Amino acid sequence: MSQNTSLEKSKIKILLLEGVHQSALDTLNAHGYTNIEYLTGSLPEADLLERVKDAHFIGIRSRTQLTEEVFAAAEKLVAVGCFCIGTNQVNLAAATMRGVAVFNAPFSNTRSVAELVIAEAILLLRGVAEKNAKAHRGEWQKTAKNSYEIRGKKLGIVGYGSIGSQLSVISESLGMDVYFYDVVTKLPLGNATQLGSMKELLNTCDIVSLHVPETPATKDMMGEAQFAEMKQGSIFINAARGTVVVIDALCKALSEQRLLGAAVDVFPVEPRTNDDEFISPLREFDNVILTPHVGGS
Repeated sequence: MSQNTSLEKSKIKILLLEGVHQSALDTLNAHGYTNIEYLTGSLPEADLLERVKDAHFIGIRSRTQLTEEVFAAAEKLVAVGCFCIGTNQVNLAAATMRGVAVFNAPFSNTRSVAELVIAEAILLLRGVAEKNAKAHRGEWQKTAKNSYEIRGKKLGIVGYGSIGSQLSVISESLGMDVYFYDVVTKLPLGNATQLGSMKELLNTCDIVSLHVPETPATKDMMGEAQFAEMKQGSIFINAARGTVVVIDALCKALSEQRLLGAAVDVFPVEPRTNDDEFISPLREFDNVILTPHVGGS
């Protein structure tokens, strides 16, 4: 039987980690690739170094860290597929040095993230997070205090890329006034308004949602000074990257009741597996929605 690869397909080793979607397995099998190792979680670095030695292709999501050491051990590696938007978990310089191609899926879950942000904004505006926590403790908090409709609220989007722009469209359809800040001039969708500075957006909006990549420029972009610029009683949402927010500064803004609530899906340090404990000072706040990096799920 003829084939179009220089190596027999049965000898091409593919390592899929973090439970990538079943369709990946189905597609590879349909095209004759059967030498596939499929794992539902990420691996400790020592185990990963051993598994990549004979891998030609690796598929990951956001948890697996492909470091310089991993690339050095993966002597047969041809390409890496990131089944997610970001590639910050991959040492791109090491990949480039070894001629390893790295692919991502920039539009794979833009809608998923946008919908999560909308859901969190609605829940926080109605005080559901706090009321839910109290109800679980047996407390009955039937009150309309700090309960608001999303209609007419000002949404501020930081980063008007694929996710930010889709969030803009959905939010406007719900009756929100949409503003955004981006480091480059962008064509607004619908009636969204681009503002000239981050400070102006923080001063203006009732809800602030971050949608920026992880870069040196975005590291700790939301610190104590930035939270102090936010409107009294506003809402903060981060479904971007864990490194862009100073968690202690967010805790301070919550403790001082500057914020009505917050929702965080990404963290500076995240558990390696589902069996590890999630540790964060944000666990102390009933008015904070915490999700385990599932925005794209």
